[in-house]
Amino acid sequence: MLARLFVSASTIGVALAGLMATPLPAQRILPADSVIRGILEERVAQKRTVGIAVGTLDPDGTTRIVSAGASGQPGLAVDGDAVFEIGSITKTFTAALLSDMMARGEVRLDDPVAKYLPASVKMPARGGKQITLLDLATQSSGLRGMPTNFAPKDMSNPYVDYTVQQMYDFLSGYELPRDIGVQYEYSNLGVGLLGHALALKSGKTYEAILTERILAPLGMRDTRITLNDDMRRRLALGHDEQGKIVANWDLPTLAGAGALRSTVKDMLKYLAANLDATSRPLGKQLAVTHESRREAGSPTMTIGLAWHILKGPGGSIVWHNGGTGGYRTFIGFDLVKRAGVVVLTNSAIGADDIGFHLIDGGIPLTKPPAAHTEVAIDAAKFTAYVGVYELAPNFSITVSVDGQELWLQATGQGKLRGFPESETDFFIKEADVQLTFVKGSDGQVTGLVLHQSGQDAPGKKVK
Repeated sequence: MLARLFVSASTIGVALAGLMATPLPAQRILPADSVIRGILEERVAQKRTVGIAVGTLDPDGTTRIVSAGASGQPGLAVDGDAVFEIGSITKTFTAALLSDMMARGEVRLDDPVAKYLPASVKMPARGGKQITLLDLATQSSGLRGMPTNFAPKDMSNPYVDYTVQQMYDFLSGYELPRDIGVQYEYSNLGVGLLGHALALKSGKTYEAILTERILAPLGMRDTRITLNDDMRRRLALGHDEQGKIVANWDLPTLAGAGALRSTVKDMLKYLAANLDATSRPLGKQLAVTHESRREAGSPTMTIGLAWHILKGPGGSIVWHNGGTGGYRTFIGFDLVKRAGVVVLTNSAIGADDIGFHLIDGGIPLTKPPAAHTEVAIDAAKFTAYVGVYELAPNFSITVSVDGQELWLQATGQGKLRGFPESETDFFIKEADVQLTFVKGSDGQVTGLVLHQSGQDAPGKKVK
């Protein structure tokens, strides 16, 4: 979930929660390959993805892989061996590492993270309470989604130049806006810091300790941060919302938040281990991460250690999604039905709905973006909309004008052009997302309303 098309961390899950229907039989088998293939081919035909690979794990332990579309590399198929950036699904691996280190007696959930950082770092505290490893893992530390000194020089690879020292500087000067542990706020900074602290405790890099403790024991040879030559040859190239190839992302400082690359075959191994608490060598450690620990922004959503748990009439789905510049991914499973799904795409358009729908047919697939018609508006009027609009403490939309065009940029994401439907209503062509600008009684622009997934989210103009 590092990058999303104008959505916050759990928006999709929250929206879907209210749409869940009558529970299906406990032993329901996941849809047939032909059904899955039809969904994927339709998604490709609608240009809502470039390439997409789905892995399923049925209750009897059977794994299947279905794919459609293009990899972006000549001669490379979108299949179980194709490599994708998995983005914020990495956070669940950081949680797995945390659980393993807990099982070995190396760390405790209630340890302050400051215990594992250099003494020169002054971690923010509040009310006499320090931020613990649990607070970081449950997205309730009080830290922002991203640090205020995050200022990428290259938006095509925005995390690459953010340094450890910059993170330390931000933490040392930050004042928490609320008490620790009382409110869910999805934070790449928080889980990135968790991964960093665990690596420091181990005396190794994040990738090295994760490989040693989690990836190698599970036989996940194609899940790494650093691409070897073979993985690079099998890399499905990422694409933006317009279908253009974009650069891969590198996250040297916040690796624990979203730096991993993987394949469907490897992710099915991970899925199987998560669904069997008795499996060796990590079943028990992974099971600990699924335990619901705190609320997560919705009456139907809680969070374990990184994993979100969506509750509804059809049962509970443990899940996480991810996104980088040119990829959107999903992993989810039902612990009672013992079935799960992995969805990997090389497109910046989300496909979470496919994962949820395959696990529970009562959750509908999203419809393609509605048709919108651009109208001619005097571009001089666009200047009134220029500014920054805050929709949440860690999520804003920046509006700019370039010549005759109005552009929109969500926090941590690339720019998208806004096309006018009226003087105050705009749409983007990459997804079913619209904006309405709001004016006060004096005619000045005071805010906007984001329309997406059937929801209306207001934002106040702050700059």
